[in-house]
Amino acid sequence: MVISKNEKVFVMTRRQFDADLMRHFAGVVEESAEGSIRATGYAFSYDQATGEFVRRTDKRTRLFGIGDAGLIINVLPETVDLENLRYKTDENGFRMLTDDQSFEMNISEFGAYR
Repeated sequence: MVISKNEKVFVMTRRQFDADLMRHFAGVVEESAEGSIRATGYAFSYDQATGEFVRRTDKRTRLFGIGDAGLIINVLPETVDLENLRYKTDENGFRMLTDDQSFEMNISEFGAYR
């Protein structure tokens, strides 16, 4: 299997239309079989009023098809602290995902404001 149990993942749901909600998920893979994964972690959604992603406070278990063209699945380093993941905008205007420790990943294809 491409993704293994206990790996950490960051999943972005592709928007089909400009008005679609931007949704992300960060969690730990509990099971992986037949092209799908079951992961438990945190959902993030974009708040248009503040222009920021907001993490839901409750943990959720979600199922993802790893062949789903509507998803972008990133495998995170095992050292990432999922409890402290947050978004920030860097000096170049790019949206970054960070745990404020050793992990930082640019998740913005064109910039934070596009």
